[in-house]
Amino acid sequence: MSSGFDLSFLRDAFLRQSPDADLRMGDDLGALEEVEVAVCWNPPPGILARMPGLRLIQSIGAGVDHLLSDPDLPRAIPLCRVIDPGMAAGMSAYVLWAVIHHQRHFDRYLAHAAQRRWQEEPIVPPRRHVVGIAGFGWLGGACARALTAVGFSVRGWHRGGGRTLPPGVALYRGEEQLDAFLDGCHSLICLLPLTPQTAGFLCARLFAKLPRGAHVVNVGRGDHLVEADLLAALASGQLSGATLDAFTREPLPREHPFWNDPRITITPHIASRTDLAVIASQTLDNLAQVRQGLRPASAVDASRGY
Repeated sequence: MSSGFDLSFLRDAFLRQSPDADLRMGDDLGALEEVEVAVCWNPPPGILARMPGLRLIQSIGAGVDHLLSDPDLPRAIPLCRVIDPGMAAGMSAYVLWAVIHHQRHFDRYLAHAAQRRWQEEPIVPPRRHVVGIAGFGWLGGACARALTAVGFSVRGWHRGGGRTLPPGVALYRGEEQLDAFLDGCHSLICLLPLTPQTAGFLCARLFAKLPRGAHVVNVGRGDHLVEADLLAALASGQLSGATLDAFTREPLPREHPFWNDPRITITPHIASRTDLAVIASQTLDNLAQVRQGLRPASAVDASRGY
């Protein structure tokens, strides 16, 4: 078990399901040629290439961009992400909260309450608030179902092919339909995987395509956002707010200007969490399939980045 930081919190989850497993944690990996599966988040660059017996690389989350950034990553080894139904529920709850918090002006109500002021704010019915979800995989679909359940108008955008859609959700595809997708989105949710094509997706050009006063929610990766462009869009009024859960630098430095902007809501990368038992179970299942000569269903396409 290899990682870029302490994964001791996973030890018990693995031992409960595989008591005889030879677990090697953190920097105490022993002979690298004996490692068969690497369970990791951000391992030191090049270390996976020094494991000649490696048969599986398992991310501890839904994303793998941090692993694909290693130029020496063994590309012939299956690289799997975690697919956790509980993660979809957590992400859906976060996105629903972020949209409602801004759409119903709860940030203003909190400020009013701090001043002991009784003041109503305008209410826009959910059906008149269009929520766009950029990145319409299994997490995007789960968020769409949660949003439509309370009456929001929802649309999705996907870079690739078709997706199974919840009832009432329109899907836009590819770069040629991106502008049409953005036109009319009062809240934009970024759930894209991070690839060279999606880095900097949340930028000035995109913000200009949204209705004036739109709200942006980034629950993807920090590198999806061009930070200077966000601050400029907020200053001009093109955007009225942003809810951010992922950042290029984490923890976000205390001197970062985002902290001082009341239009930005910051959470410390907690939109969703993966159940430890699920990580252990899926890793062991994936390893069993690899040993049988099969390709796990959760293996990613390294050429696409997801």
